Formats: sequence, C-alpha cells, structure tokens
Amino acid sequence: MRVMVLVKATPSSEAGQMPSAELLEAMATFNETLAEAGILLAGEGLKPSSQGKRILFSGRDRMVRDGPFDHVTELVAGFWIWEVKDIDEAVEWVRRCPNPMPETSEIEIRPVYELEDFGEAVTPEIKAQEEFLRNRTKH
Repeated sequence: MRVMVLVKATPSSEAGQMPSAELLEAMATFNETLAEAGILLAGEGLKPSSQGKRILFSGRDRMVRDGPFDHVTELVAGFWIWEVKDIDEAVEWVRRCPNPMPETSEIEIRPVYELEDFGEAVTPEIKAQEEFLRNRTKH
C-alpha cells in the first residue's frame, strides 16, 4: 500500500523560516531510516505558499491565483510517499518522526489510490498506459 504523508504548514513554515541545523540533522536521520527500511519512495519540503500558484478550473476556464493562501493549517509544507503494508504501519512510522516544525505541528496520512481500486472502469488500455507510466517514473 502506498501512502502520502503530508506535513502540514505552520506559521513559521509559511513565513519561510528555515529549520535549525539540529532539526535538519534529525529529519535526515529519520529519512535515512525510512530508506533503509525500504518504505521511502519520495519526499520533499515545499516552499511557502507565497511562492505558489493555484489554478481554478471551471468548465473550460482557468483562473490563476497567486499565493499566499489562507488557512495556514490547511496548507502542506512537505510530503513523503511511502510503501507500507497498511496505514497502521504508516502511523507507527509517523510516531517516530521528529516534530518537523519549531512549533506544534500536524502530519496527515492519506492512502494513494491503486489501479485496482477503480474496478471495471480500468480497461486493458488504461492498465497498459498506467504500467508504462509507472515503469517510466519508477513509482
């Protein structure tokens, strides 16, 4: 099972405050442990939403909005993609994670849809296309 682990933004991450050397070291050690366990597929920190854009889709129209965006605690400051046996294993790994922020913070775990979750809607052509893309991106 793949999961996306979302590190939620905080006022300090949205202000662009860089982590301390100690926190960077702790997170690097945690990431190394994830890699050694064979569950880490990807992971990155994200710049503040003030440097981002949002695109609103409405029919054929597209509206681009510049950051920063409202509701700091609803924003994402970083992510991992993990391969775990189940969501409970992901929870156990998150419990071992250093607090990624200098203040109180939150991490959210979301299962990733797998092709079989879409049932009969997946035609052989779609399955072949998805397999090709997975092999090409190595995920």
